[in-house]
Amino acid sequence: MGEKVVAGAIGLSDRQRYREKLQQCLAGLARLLAEKRFDRPKNLMGLEIELNLAGPDGMPRMMNAQVLERIASRDFQTELAMFNLEVNIAPHRLGGRVFDRLAEELRTSLAYAHRKANEVDAGIVMIGILPTLARDDLVSANLSDVDRYTLLNDQIVAARGEEFRLDIEGVERLSCTSASIAPEAACTSVQLHLQVTPGRFADVWNAAQAVAAAQVAIGANSPFLFGRELWPESRPPLFLQSTDTRPPELQAQGVRPRTWFGERWISSAYDLFEENLRFFPPLLPLCDEEDPLAVLDKGGTPRLAELVLHNGTIYRWNRPVYGIDDGVPHLRVENRVLPAGPTVTDVIANAAFYYGLVRALAGEARPVWTRLPFEAAAANFDRACRHGIDARLEWPRRSRYGGIARLPATQLVRDELLPLAAAGLDAWGVEPADRDLYLGVIEARCEREVNGASWQSRTFHEALESGMGRDAALAATTKRYAELMHLGEPVHTWPIGLPEPAVPLGRGDAGVTW
Repeated sequence: MGEKVVAGAIGLSDRQRYREKLQQCLAGLARLLAEKRFDRPKNLMGLEIELNLAGPDGMPRMMNAQVLERIASRDFQTELAMFNLEVNIAPHRLGGRVFDRLAEELRTSLAYAHRKANEVDAGIVMIGILPTLARDDLVSANLSDVDRYTLLNDQIVAARGEEFRLDIEGVERLSCTSASIAPEAACTSVQLHLQVTPGRFADVWNAAQAVAAAQVAIGANSPFLFGRELWPESRPPLFLQSTDTRPPELQAQGVRPRTWFGERWISSAYDLFEENLRFFPPLLPLCDEEDPLAVLDKGGTPRLAELVLHNGTIYRWNRPVYGIDDGVPHLRVENRVLPAGPTVTDVIANAAFYYGLVRALAGEARPVWTRLPFEAAAANFDRACRHGIDARLEWPRRSRYGGIARLPATQLVRDELLPLAAAGLDAWGVEPADRDLYLGVIEARCEREVNGASWQSRTFHEALESGMGRDAALAATTKRYAELMHLGEPVHTWPIGLPEPAVPLGRGDAGVTW
């Protein structure tokens, strides 16, 4: 949704015209694929992280415009709500010490942003859902003052025709309504991009879908919302419900939600874009002047603007992306399953695990998606969100008899997926030092059965047991999390509980104060 969208009236004929343009764009994409116009392999990856703004008291700060003005960098942008920012790291070629370089760039960027936020009594918190968010924080008045967010909210609300119902039952149950899509802003994530050729796209996307559950199980970091303890990774159900354009009757008919895991393995990137047009009505029917087929006829590269915009309003956990660089089109798989945080080291470890794993699985002679039903992959994803590090996941047996086994996620990752990820990183040409350092973080999480969600939950319960009220315990947990996040040691090393006595946030690893 990074497109520059200008809010305005949408007429009755706009959707029909937009639908026609979408079909032209899809035909243009088919021609680009048939004519082999896409970029050659470059092994390029990219990284985006959504961030929260909070004060020294752990409470959200609705001031992204002021903070962005002070940061004054194109690497940082607005996100949906006023307490959100997004940082974008420039694309890197996979290989060598790429993960150490990424970690250093990210630490530098976040430390700078944190110092600038300090100037207005705020700070950066990298976490899946800020535990101190209240219902009054997530209202339309707190959406960022950007036309595309206003228009998107208006169109989703109009398509639904009634309030959104949030109903998530985990450790506790949350049941409430919202008059806008603002609760979606609670979900702050990491997006991992991988540029791939059309011939490799389906294998990489299928591999990413197969391992999404393992990513979530070991990386969960979103157990709280509106003062309730829900799932270890509560972003997926929250995102689904807060953007759901379907009233109950359409849900009962089996109409697909716009936040969607999918329903089948694919054979081409075209499959996903075609499904997007076939299943989902346009939300932002804003037409571009370009005639994509005429551009192709003249030997040019079409922007496919309507297709790109429509794709941005369908929230697949692994999303296809069409882009253009120096006049040459390319395709990317955008992996969106991971929450932000807890630390830079954890984020980069999650990235190394993902990039290594999809490289290895996409190249297997007998791919996992030929042995694992898609329904099992979708069920795995749900179980990983509900149970986090304690999830049990289904995976094909290695024995000659085949079949599917259900085993603890930590065992699956440690015994089967980490060796595959190591082999994949070797295939990318990543240096052994980077490979061992960052995959070692994933292995340690499995051995200690600790991730961001488990640390938050245990620390919160210790605070309750010490006599704190719920709100005070959530605020103290958030402050302690932010302190440890800025110190930078990975989450599996964090001590459980609050320091005695509880102290305000201190200095971080970059000399930043709150």
